[in-house]
Amino acid sequence: MTAVSRSDLLAWLNELLQLNYTKIEQCGTGGAYCQILDSIYGDVPMTKVKMNAKHEYEFVANFKVMQNVFKARKIDKPIPIEKLVKCKMQDNLEFLQWMKRFWDSNYGGQGYDPVARRRGAPTDTPATIAPLSSSRTGGASAGLGTGGRVGGKTPISGHRAGSAQPNEVIQNLQAQNRELTAHMEGLEKERDFYFAKLRDIEILVQRDIELATQRDIELSPQQKQETAASDHESRLKTLEAIQQILYSTEVCGVKFGSNDLLTAFQDGFEVPDNAGAVDEEETF
Repeated sequence: MTAVSRSDLLAWLNELLQLNYTKIEQCGTGGAYCQILDSIYGDVPMTKVKMNAKHEYEFVANFKVMQNVFKARKIDKPIPIEKLVKCKMQDNLEFLQWMKRFWDSNYGGQGYDPVARRRGAPTDTPATIAPLSSSRTGGASAGLGTGGRVGGKTPISGHRAGSAQPNEVIQNLQAQNRELTAHMEGLEKERDFYFAKLRDIEILVQRDIELATQRDIELSPQQKQETAASDHESRLKTLEAIQQILYSTEVCGVKFGSNDLLTAFQDGFEVPDNAGAVDEEETF
């Protein structure tokens, strides 16, 4: 099948979902992919999808909704989340082309109101921000160079009143800016580190619960009685309790909204003194 061009894909996507995307890379937030599936099935939980996501952890949360739909509908297609959330054009182009083919094969032609389905939620996903070009910065430097000399004349001697003080202030501000930038980079790395650990725990728990549940279904009543003394039921309850903690809306006595728990883990919070009473063993 002939691949659809970028311009045609964007036109189709914007018309179907009433968006205003200008770049394929914007699909890396995951919101558009989720709503494409919703236009087919009509039951994607769009209230859990953040269409104006701006941070990578929000992108991952959107793709988790999409993974759940794939699993429920038995769609045998791997979702390269780690690549897509980087908002690279080629990765998202290939995946959007697949989504278009899937939509063509499964869309039933029913009416679809994308704005109503997302309840009017904003969709102002930012396009990829490109760095300033050297020509632009060079032109600005040149303009400052010519504008700095009034009338083309250089003072013969003496110092301008107060010239040293503004220069010192600028240097101090630049130093503070560098310090804050370095601090912010450290916080972002720490945030990504803890979010990755949380994601790994979530995947591990979900996998073990599915295995234990499947085993429970396959056991006969007699086998269930024979294995009642085993740790199967206890292990299942333990995993369910861990998952409940992961999705709890209260962490260390602090209340969160439905979409704020991951943000709390990434922004960081202090563990109370009595939290040490619980033994924790890291398995990663």
